[in-house]
Amino acid sequence: MSTLKQLFKNLKKKTVSKSRRSPVPAFTGAPMKKGVCFKVTTTSPKKPNSAVRKIARVRVSTGLRLTAYICGIGHNLQEHSNVLVRGGRVKDLPGVRYHLVRGKYDFLPETEFTRKRRRSKYGARLIKKNV
Repeated sequence: MSTLKQLFKNLKKKTVSKSRRSPVPAFTGAPMKKGVCFKVTTTSPKKPNSAVRKIARVRVSTGLRLTAYICGIGHNLQEHSNVLVRGGRVKDLPGVRYHLVRGKYDFLPETEFTRKRRRSKYGARLIKKNV
């Protein structure tokens, strides 16, 4: 049970809701942004995972520089490639909060194998069966 002093003390406090930090601060409200790669490299994920993940440092049209993940199998990116950046973090790579969209600008879609589901993120077109 609270004392009267404690109750009055809590009444005096102004309740201010904390503002949440944006998970994609580089976009300023837009869903995607165009950017230019200025470094394409690889990195290793944090424990317990082990791999060679492909990442790109991108200068976005807003002027910010960010680290984006190159998804899929194989890529054709190099310095000065134009890319489209979307949100979406990579859980085992610290500081990587963005993904690159395949099949847009200089980032070619996957050609090594045909995808039947989740095509849009990998830039693959719909496969129509000849019946």
